[in-house]
Amino acid sequence: MEAVSLAITSMGIEFFYELNLALIPLGALLLMALVQLYFILVVYGKLAVHKVRSHQASDQSPALSVIICAHNEEDNIRKYLPLILQQDYPDFEVIVVDDCSHDDTKWVLRELTQQHHHLRVIEIKEHIQLKHSKKFALTMGIKGARHPYLVLTDADCAPISRNWLREMAGSFGPEKEIVLGYSPYFKKPGALNRLIRFETTHTAMSYLAYALKKNSYMGVGRNLAYAKSLFFQGRGFTDHMHIRSGDDDLFVNQHANKKNVQIAIHPDAHVYSEPKESWASYYKQKARHSGASTLYKGRHQAMLGLQLCSAVCFYLMILVSLCLAPAYWYFVVAAYLVRLLAQFLIYRPIFNKLKVADLLAWLPILDLYYYFYICFNGLFNRQKKHISW
Repeated sequence: MEAVSLAITSMGIEFFYELNLALIPLGALLLMALVQLYFILVVYGKLAVHKVRSHQASDQSPALSVIICAHNEEDNIRKYLPLILQQDYPDFEVIVVDDCSHDDTKWVLRELTQQHHHLRVIEIKEHIQLKHSKKFALTMGIKGARHPYLVLTDADCAPISRNWLREMAGSFGPEKEIVLGYSPYFKKPGALNRLIRFETTHTAMSYLAYALKKNSYMGVGRNLAYAKSLFFQGRGFTDHMHIRSGDDDLFVNQHANKKNVQIAIHPDAHVYSEPKESWASYYKQKARHSGASTLYKGRHQAMLGLQLCSAVCFYLMILVSLCLAPAYWYFVVAAYLVRLLAQFLIYRPIFNKLKVADLLAWLPILDLYYYFYICFNGLFNRQKKHISW
């Protein structure tokens, strides 16, 4: 009888030991799932329920200066600049800053200036001793701008509509000094293109949702507008001229407040861009931009870090839980499916608004790859801040 009692006691101790061991990864998994659900439902949910309305400006709209920096962009200028020059807007100029181009950019621009009186070119000559970043070229363009509101884009960008400038200008208003646009990439075949478009959509989903929560932390220079006075009041890019990126996200991070930001995501306001076509060029592009986030405001670094770390830890805890507590596999599967269901419910209306609904079918794979790729990229490139085009 005593032996039976000892056996039962031993089994009980072993059971509780295994249970306690299983509770550690399972508890961590539950915590990470709850944090993730907060970001998905509360933060991104703000954008999911946002009503997209046209903000097209009238003929009495403010005059605009469109600023484009170009470095060896001959082909893109031929292809895309006419789409910007032909915008249906009453009063605007287009300034192209030819930044030390070695191709035929200068001659293509000369030809276009003869056809379009509202196109102006600022040429920067290469100096053997002085090296500069895109921020210098952009500053020269802004200083040369004649109008009070600036719209920024890149040479490889194509407005989807002739009403793009009307939408951006119409988003300015009382106290609204910054307009955050949306710039997706063209859809092309292949896994790399899906990843690039998903990463771009996820980034846009984040900064647009936080803007709606009156906590803007970044914008994207392919489709961004702000008042010229704001640029000079904030001393331009002076505080971060020493790093190669940040002409868009750091500027917004420093100057956005609860009242001065508006978003423009009506389909007519979308500006498409050419995606990278090789993994090496994509990695190089992401590495070039990775250093800017280290200069974000502390609260923004914390919230973005929590979002990224909780997602990565969520996936890691799934693996750890299945290894250490396989008997509770149903709990692990339930946690994964609840998060995935929440993503589908919230992402679907957002992806429809951002015109990337085709990516939903790939969500389980892209989400996993995205977080670990972003984590890997940040780990190895976060401190690389040297100046470069």
